[in-house]
Parts: sequence; structure tokens; C-alpha cells
Amino acid sequence: MDKSNKARRLRFEIFRYNPEDPGSAPHTDIFEIEETEFMTLYIALNQIREQHDTGLQFDFACRSAICGSCGMMVNGRPALACRTLTSDLPEEIRLYPLPAFKLVGDLSVDTGTWFREMAERTEAWIHERLAFDPDAVEQRMSDDIAAAIYEGDRCIECGCCVASCGAANLDEEFLAGAGLNRVARFMMDPRDARSDADWYEVVAGDKGVFGCIGMMACADVCPKELPLLDVYAYLRRKALGARFVKKDAG
Repeated sequence: MDKSNKARRLRFEIFRYNPEDPGSAPHTDIFEIEETEFMTLYIALNQIREQHDTGLQFDFACRSAICGSCGMMVNGRPALACRTLTSDLPEEIRLYPLPAFKLVGDLSVDTGTWFREMAERTEAWIHERLAFDPDAVEQRMSDDIAAAIYEGDRCIECGCCVASCGAANLDEEFLAGAGLNRVARFMMDPRDARSDADWYEVVAGDKGVFGCIGMMACADVCPKELPLLDVYAYLRRKALGARFVKKDAG
């Protein structure tokens, strides 16, 4: 809402297409609604669906920037609908689905398949050093490492970083910000049995950190403001160190 407190008339250009319907073709529809105070794109889309087109597809769940399901392209930039205020946008708002993911319909995309395949390829789970012993004394982790792991775990897998990544849009197997952040989280976890050398092939190839083309749009659009620049620097140091170890061993 502008400073004059006069309600704006918002004009939405929304991408429409149902890939499951042979009669559907990609196009955009125009909707106009009155802006209300503290209106988010989530609120606006629900109003459009309730009052103008009940068939409009988009995803949502938590409305609190936690589930990551409402990612979409907002005037050409990946963002979460639930935390994007219309007051921060011009009166002309263009909404498109996130690229790099399979389209479900309209603004809805399948991020789950991408993240599952990424997790399977990188084995993004703890590889235990020792068999679990319920009677063993819990081993303490340093505060710095625990904080760094927690920081990586704040990723909500919304896909915004993937959608903004030039390399990921060209190569569906590139790990992008979310994947590389996930790898770094397990590399620094002292409970994981894998060494830097074990991670080398995952991190150092063209699907890993050295496949990054340096745009760093991922860091610009991350709704949780994860320190992806630091993550990339950490992975590059680890990969280069592991390379020298492998070279000396050979």
C-alpha cells in the first residue's frame, strides 16, 4: 500500500498450463484485484482462486516461510509467495513457475523429485562411524561445528536457488546451492564416517562446486539467507585438499 493509503488496483499476469491436459496450451491470464493492507502474494493468489478462477494451481502449506512449497517466479525473480508483500512490488505483477523443475500445472512444480534424486546421488544421510550403542555416553560436538551444521539445516528446500542457477537450468544433475549446502552439512559432521577423499568425486566434478559459473544468484534469492558463498568456499578448499591427498597417495 502506498503512503497515500489509497488502495492500488493490482494487475496479475499468471502463467497457465496443464501438462496433463492434451487440450491445454501455455498462456497467461490476467486478473485484477484491489490491494489490501499487509497483502502477500499468498493472500492475493487465494483471493484470485476464490473469486475469479477456482482452477488456478499453486502450492502452499505453512504460510510462514518454513515449508518452501510456494516458490515461484515473481517479476522474473524466484521468491516465496507467502513472504512477498504486494506493497514491495509494482502494480503489474508477473507470476510464473520455477524453472529447472517438472511442471505440475500453472504455478505448481515438482521440487520433491529433484531433491530426492539429489539426496540419493550424494547419499545425504549420516554414514555412522560406529554401530549404534544405546548405552554409550553421548559424544560432545564442538559448539562451532554444531552451529555450522544447524545453519546448513535451515535450508527449506524451496528450490529458489536451483531456479536462479544458470548451471542448474542447463544441467539437471548440477547440485546447485541447495545440493552443495547439503553436501557441506554432512562433510563437516564429525559423526559421518566419510573422509574428504570419499567426497571428492561428488564435490569436485562438473556436477559439483567447480561446475558453478559464478553468478551466485543462489545467494541473492535464498529466502533464509543461507551463507552459500561460505559454503562454496568451504567445499572448494576441501576438494582441493582431497585432490592433493589423492595425488600424493598415487
